[in-house]
Amino acid sequence: MTARRPVVGFPCDRRMLGAHPFHVVGEKYIEAVRLGADALPVLLPVLDPPIAPDEILASVDGLLFTGSPSNVAPRHYGGPAPRPGVMQDEHRDATALPLLKAAIAAGKPVLAICRGFQELNVAFGGTLHQHVQEVPGRADHRETKDAPLDAQYGPAHKLQVEPGGLLARMLGERSFAVNSLHSQGIDLLAPGFFAEAIAPDGQIEAVSLPQAKGFVLGVQWHPEWAWSENDISRAIFAAFAKSLRETPPH
Repeated sequence: MTARRPVVGFPCDRRMLGAHPFHVVGEKYIEAVRLGADALPVLLPVLDPPIAPDEILASVDGLLFTGSPSNVAPRHYGGPAPRPGVMQDEHRDATALPLLKAAIAAGKPVLAICRGFQELNVAFGGTLHQHVQEVPGRADHRETKDAPLDAQYGPAHKLQVEPGGLLARMLGERSFAVNSLHSQGIDLLAPGFFAEAIAPDGQIEAVSLPQAKGFVLGVQWHPEWAWSENDISRAIFAAFAKSLRETPPH
């Protein structure tokens, strides 16, 4: 009999496709979890009213919060209103932010990527820069949108890993290169979080929560892209996989 694979839930984006709302998750995240963490991916719709966090947590072993073209609505962290044309997804916010807090309180493994990384910081009381490239001293962390995907997701800058943290233990690396496809980024780090890795311009690019009962890692870059070809990405998904199997089944 085949052993049961852990179940990983993905809060979806809500998008209008024509006249109808759809709930979507990028395939690259799904495949990275299916193969990189050897887990069963399950898409979680972001409905109004939201599905209760406790109901979701009863059905999953861990959660992955993905990147997205949309941004966390700044009202959730006391920021100014978004500029015209900046995509929001209040349905995802309403599901993801309380779900993050409930999942971490329950000790469920959490991996948060790009928008998910920003959601993680906001859920616990941190704030965001809406336009990192306009912050004095910060670099432009956006991709060139008309470049081929391999170029958009190619190495953009190095990170410095902070000693004593989760990444330092996982990777045994002090510095490595990552891709960069974001305009938002952490401003004020949420209380209790540890800045795991820092970009050359001082921008925080990875965080953990040392007092959490379970695995919690947030990264600003995209380890899911071509994950099997990158040592760092393989290590991240392997650590997530290990945490899923060490957590008591739901």
